[in-house]
Amino acid sequence: MGMSGMYGPADERESIATIHAALEAGVTLLDTGDYYGAGHNELLIGRALQGRRDKALLSVKFGALRTPDGGWSGMDARPAAVKNFVGYTLTRLGVDHIDIYRPGRFDPAVPIEETIGAIAELIKAGYVRHIGLSEVGPDTIRRAHAVHPIADLQIEYSLISRGPEAKIFPLLAELGIGVTAYGVLSRGLLSGSLPAEKGDFRAYLPRFRSENRQRNQELIDAIVKLSTEKGIRPVELAIAWVLAKGDHIVPVIGARKRTQLEESLGALRVALSPAEVARIEDAVPASRVAGTRYDEHQMKILDSER
Repeated sequence: MGMSGMYGPADERESIATIHAALEAGVTLLDTGDYYGAGHNELLIGRALQGRRDKALLSVKFGALRTPDGGWSGMDARPAAVKNFVGYTLTRLGVDHIDIYRPGRFDPAVPIEETIGAIAELIKAGYVRHIGLSEVGPDTIRRAHAVHPIADLQIEYSLISRGPEAKIFPLLAELGIGVTAYGVLSRGLLSGSLPAEKGDFRAYLPRFRSENRQRNQELIDAIVKLSTEKGIRPVELAIAWVLAKGDHIVPVIGARKRTQLEESLGALRVALSPAEVARIEDAVPASRVAGTRYDEHQMKILDSER
């Protein structure tokens, strides 16, 4: 996502070099959305994967509607729209199938059974391999899984976004559904990053606003202290914590530069004991986080927050 304007301008050659470096390092999952940069991200990945398609699993979100000025105008998960979206995605990516296809958000105007049924038809036709979900709650997960097995749920999960642990993760364990966790660095908050460039949507997120950002600095300081004690970077600690929460959880890393990728991959060399995990959670209690992960409007429409 960050390679297609959501965090401000990105260097396309560096983006492709970062994807290549990730594949060479053994990263196998590339996650995108057909609405990232209004199709730009799929075109970018398509160029990066030329001659390398067999090295990557492609996870694609669909359904969010964009306006010419870059704004958002809702969600469309109707069966006819699903089949339309997938055709454009296959063309932009330059591939003959998508490994995991998922609605980017729940569309309240369309029963989830209809959306999942349409993707199931795409599986039968050979265009899709597996079905995923994104940011939905227990009821929607159960209903979707009853129509067709769900491979994984994509949801925000980090040291300071631990909401899914209460009701969603137990259900996923019951049904045998995996997790792709995004926002594991809380969009750079846990690594000390600040919105700086024009177009960086984080400027609109409550946790990055001045007063909240100042209050959250205490949690960032705690992470820095713990990582220093262990002789690693804060980025490595935050990602290692997610990895330590279970083999069924795959962190989605938002690196758009090779330097960021290298830092993130360092987490694979960090082993946290159960005692260390508990200590980290005590030092960074989610209850002390200032601000919600999205603005008030988005929080109200997120099915996963109901």
